[in-house]
Amino acid sequence: MAAPLLSAALRGARAFGTAAALCRWAAPLGPMPNEQIDVGNLEALEKYRSFTRYFRQAEKEGRKARWWKTYRQYASPEPEPKTDIGLPHGKLLKERKERKKILKQNHQNAEMERAARLRTVLIPLDEVRAEWEKTSGPFHRQRLAEYYGIFRDLFQKGTFTPWVSLRVEYSQEDEHLVPVYYGNMVTPTEASSPPEVSYEADKGSLWTLLLTNPDGHLRETDAEYLHWLVTNIPGNDIKAGKEICHYLPPFPAMGTGYHRFVFLLFKQERPIDFSEDVRPTPCHSLKMRTFSTFDFYRKHEDSMTPAGLAFFQCQWDSSVTWVFHQLLNMREPVFEFVRPPVYHPPQVKFPRHQPLRYLDRYRDTEEPTYGIY
Repeated sequence: MAAPLLSAALRGARAFGTAAALCRWAAPLGPMPNEQIDVGNLEALEKYRSFTRYFRQAEKEGRKARWWKTYRQYASPEPEPKTDIGLPHGKLLKERKERKKILKQNHQNAEMERAARLRTVLIPLDEVRAEWEKTSGPFHRQRLAEYYGIFRDLFQKGTFTPWVSLRVEYSQEDEHLVPVYYGNMVTPTEASSPPEVSYEADKGSLWTLLLTNPDGHLRETDAEYLHWLVTNIPGNDIKAGKEICHYLPPFPAMGTGYHRFVFLLFKQERPIDFSEDVRPTPCHSLKMRTFSTFDFYRKHEDSMTPAGLAFFQCQWDSSVTWVFHQLLNMREPVFEFVRPPVYHPPQVKFPRHQPLRYLDRYRDTEEPTYGIY
């Protein structure tokens, strides 16, 4: 009996010694918040009026860089930094101050405020659109392009602010115009012919217009199809430019969903020799139409800068069949969605060699009921 008691005492002493060593070597906690308070006279202490400065201190500590990763950093990591490859930003600070001043004056105008409440105020939409294109329009277009993954799929880690407003319209037989904005729907039938493109350009400037489809390649995942390329455009006269690759109507294959068709406008610093990018006329070979916007830009990045964009979404309709059969001279591919196999639990089957007999509980009924023995 003495031996178990002695071993238990020794174990307790060892545990106490370990705890004492840990307490001795651990870092001190520092002064506690209420350490200097005289608890003898609590009524004389000044009451806390606000915890705002404590909250600010906690937020300041929370924003400090730590050597470990927090849950927020794991759940939503910071995006990779992107390179701005566009035109330099204009002098927008002065315009923003003037705009805020006008907004303040409008808020203080009692007649305008009353007309707004009565819904009788007349808004000049043309002037509002022109003002929007000069101030916040480029930033809105950039955010839309980032949302649709335009920069990610065409320029990898590059991005730009489209300072030049690009107006693209497809004319129809009934003199109706189908505009291209920033992600709106346009059918392949409506986009069967080259559109009318306009933008503001200085006299003597040179431009390059590009139309590409990053979603429609039938063989390569990261490749594109070039639908239109016009270079060395003087000013905004598209017809006076050099057509390197003629216009090809959209042909999104059946079953592939919506495709993005992106118009890109590049501003040239000087005339560029695009002899390596020339396609034969007519060019109805998908192999020759295979294209990479990133490689095209890297080849000529010293002489041109992206300045504007517009894009639309498109999916299959009946005109795509005509494009495949008549223009591309190939069989039309059709993609079908294959559902994964549904799991069915195995069914229990009773052996047939077992004899049947009347169930005892149904013997008194008029019609006999059979059951498994």
